[in-house]
Amino acid sequence: MGDLCISGDVTNIPSTSHQVRHESSKYYIIERHTHHRKQVNCDAVSNTSLLVNSFEFCSSVGGIITSLVTLTTYLRHRLIRFIEDLVLQDDEGCSESPGIRGRTLDMREELLVNTSYEITKTSYSHQCVSFIIQGLMLPLFGFRLAWRLALASLRCSFYYVRCAQVQVRSITSRVCKTLRGSSDDIGWLQHTPGMAPVEDGTARFLELLGKIRNGEHTLPNSVVYLLIPGLFSNHGPLYFVGTKRFFSKMGLACHIAKIHSEASVEHNACELKQYMEELYWGSGKRVMLLGHSKGGVDAAAALSLYWSDLKDKVAGLVLVQSPFAGSPIASDILREGQIADKETRKIMELLICKLIKGDIRALEDLTYDKRREFIMEHKLPEQIPLISFHSEASIALGVLATMTQIAQTELPWLPVPRLGVEEPDVLQAGCQVPVAIPISAAMAACALHLQLRYGEKSDGLVTCRDAEVPGSVVVRPDRKLDHAWMVYSSGKKDPDAPDCSEMCEALLTMLVELGKIKEVC
Repeated sequence: MGDLCISGDVTNIPSTSHQVRHESSKYYIIERHTHHRKQVNCDAVSNTSLLVNSFEFCSSVGGIITSLVTLTTYLRHRLIRFIEDLVLQDDEGCSESPGIRGRTLDMREELLVNTSYEITKTSYSHQCVSFIIQGLMLPLFGFRLAWRLALASLRCSFYYVRCAQVQVRSITSRVCKTLRGSSDDIGWLQHTPGMAPVEDGTARFLELLGKIRNGEHTLPNSVVYLLIPGLFSNHGPLYFVGTKRFFSKMGLACHIAKIHSEASVEHNACELKQYMEELYWGSGKRVMLLGHSKGGVDAAAALSLYWSDLKDKVAGLVLVQSPFAGSPIASDILREGQIADKETRKIMELLICKLIKGDIRALEDLTYDKRREFIMEHKLPEQIPLISFHSEASIALGVLATMTQIAQTELPWLPVPRLGVEEPDVLQAGCQVPVAIPISAAMAACALHLQLRYGEKSDGLVTCRDAEVPGSVVVRPDRKLDHAWMVYSSGKKDPDAPDCSEMCEALLTMLVELGKIKEVC
């Protein structure tokens, strides 16, 4: 259909089919470039909208950097499109020029031959432009990397500052909790709504005590008297021994409960329930209870937990210096969240569990938290006659030298040499020597500590307000008596003052009268 000149040579070719193939090849290449431009336009439009959205909503440095990267990509696509448009315009301009319109087919053949070269040139230009733009983008990427590193270091600094703040707050909280101690817990039972009021029975107690000292003993033999020792009583052989001997001389059935005093309150309550049932079925008489310190708490827990089984077997309960609402000493030792709380607990576990072979719950059950939980869940029955006895320890300097007898020991056969005697004397078998320790001095020191720290009167271990049981008759003696006075004899005895056995008799006599009043009502 015509001649086509390629590289200076003239070649005759079939006109129609060859021309159509060349035409279709050219149009295919043009469509391909047109489609590529459309794709670039779409990418550019999408990138432009992304750029606008980015500049509208980014407010941080990281967003600004991302917008700059998007802008650079958009400019790269626009430059590539501009170069491609220049190449295609040159080709179209040459094909539509009036001077060479007669050689259209030759130019088309030349375009087909040189298309690969133009495409290669375009791709090379695209690579060059991309390389240049990427080189320009390196500072942006470096700045973004530096910014991210700065943010990471800033976050790390904030993390350590936050950790330091948490530690400071924790230490401050521990210091405040340690200094605050039991200030908010002492006397909580008296301020709890719904608790029965107490009745003052001190005058009647002192009246009965005076009669007992004059020889008027009115305790009936129709009941069995059970004395319940307190914490660490297993390590004091003279615990309640004098009181039991005093009652036995009057012909009264009196027993000391053989329980593991270093066990938990609920464990001892179960043992006391079985003990009281054995005494009742063995004698046919009701049991009257007198518990000292933790012994009173154990007895009260037994009545609260097993009242349905004991209501016909128990005549009444006297709580002598018992931390019914809790003890500040136990709470201050085992309180969680204070300074060295874990170390203190480990030391107490070592002393109670390993050395004494007891249970740490024996002390933990006397804390304010445990007592509050138990009292709110298990309340004392209203039908039982109750008497609360509490005292105040002396904090005078002379008490610090007082020795308290807690046991007696027998010395073996030992020779005692004497000057000027040929044969030494020999001590007789069974000679008992009292074992005395400064318990009164320790109680005075603890009472002084509680007085100075909380401003509360106490017997050394239990504050007066925490020893009062709701709904009971409260007895407040007019003497300075520490926590151990009711069960251990002191080296300094006043013959004109009543001893602990007479006080226990007066309390039980008062309880018998209170039981009769309850029966009438």
